[in-house]
Amino acid sequence: MWLLLVLLPVAALPARGCRAPEEAAVRVLSARLLGLAEEPGLDADPGVYVGLRLAGDHDLRAERRYLERLQDAFQGRYGRSLDSDSHSSHSHRHRDAKHSMDTRVAAQWPETGRLALYLLGLRASCPPPDPSPQRFLVTWLKYYLEKDWAGSRRHGHPLTSYYQYSLGVLALCVHGKRVREEVIQRLLVAEQHRRFRHAGSSAVDTEAVVALAFACLEREQLVRSRLAAELRAAVRGIRARFVAAQSEDGFIGNIFSTPLAMQVFIATDKCRAHTAYGRAMAALLQHLDAFTSAAAMAQALPVLHGRSYLDIASMQCKEEPDTLTPVTIEPLPVGPGNMMVRLVVECPVAPCPQHLLYDLPVPVPTGASLLDLLGAAPAQGPQNFTFETQDTPQGPFLTSVLGLAAQPQERHYWQLLGGLGTSLQMGVADYRPEDGETVILRLSKW
Repeated sequence: MWLLLVLLPVAALPARGCRAPEEAAVRVLSARLLGLAEEPGLDADPGVYVGLRLAGDHDLRAERRYLERLQDAFQGRYGRSLDSDSHSSHSHRHRDAKHSMDTRVAAQWPETGRLALYLLGLRASCPPPDPSPQRFLVTWLKYYLEKDWAGSRRHGHPLTSYYQYSLGVLALCVHGKRVREEVIQRLLVAEQHRRFRHAGSSAVDTEAVVALAFACLEREQLVRSRLAAELRAAVRGIRARFVAAQSEDGFIGNIFSTPLAMQVFIATDKCRAHTAYGRAMAALLQHLDAFTSAAAMAQALPVLHGRSYLDIASMQCKEEPDTLTPVTIEPLPVGPGNMMVRLVVECPVAPCPQHLLYDLPVPVPTGASLLDLLGAAPAQGPQNFTFETQDTPQGPFLTSVLGLAAQPQERHYWQLLGGLGTSLQMGVADYRPEDGETVILRLSKW
């Protein structure tokens, strides 16, 4: 039976030769992401919306509902405080808005990355929303870029991360907004000095977003010709490092950073010129079942359809299939019987009293997640095993173990490792250890 395609006006993108072969698994991934997006109780994530908009299959009503949820979350926070400035001159509006923002967010951590993704999502919407509130959002994002970088005077890096900082530059570029050359030079100098490192390993995802921002600034002609040449050279260098760093299994960095790295080849029209891109695409298609969180699926979908974040700048409202149906993901069952997993907690940074804080075997049901393992960990000595997590769009994020909280201002985080010290590359709710395995929680500096 032939499937009738319903065509409605949405944002159409140019055809690309970089997309994956037509595979049912790619469409299923879109349906799974849509199913997660509609789960009640989960906060709307702008990155998920961007992934849905850059995919090739759509449920337009569901996407509009998701956009409304995002607008409720973002416009309520970032639009209301600037409403009083909407009738003043540009200079007065900017000064008053900055004063209003200072009073509200002085004690808050900059939301540079989330706000950048939200702006990308608005640009990808069809029909496009009212542009008036977007002007306030752009002002907020420019403010965050300056507030974010203020941390560099003390710490030598943005308060959040180079990833979020470059994502902010990219979002402004996609909207056709100029940024001060000093802002761009900060990223360029960091790239030239290879400062994009995380826990001792190359931050492929950060380099990828930096390259996308640089490529966008050059393509949209938002910088002088001399600076454009420097940005072009930096993008070439990043792309060459991706080719050199590709592993035998085809991944660039790891499975979850590979899609962002592939976007660089798409954005610079090099996906057909490098065999590395084809190998990475084949590796992704073989491991689509590893993408279980909404955020990971949203990053994978654009490249599977041969698209990058830069394509958002040229999206036009045309006709596109509206045939996608959400798929609900059933949780993996916990098998019968128990298994034993060794849990180790290490703290090699100050002010920990000792390096090894915990080392005990933990019995858990077969098929249990790492989060289940932490909940079942017994006391070692007089102190109970305690941990805390924070809910994020990517799932629970480990923030504290045995009373030791990861301090973002000190660039600390709890790293999840296997027994040989290799990264687990999955979150506490997604990773399922095997019987006899060793899992290490290590407070690390990035």
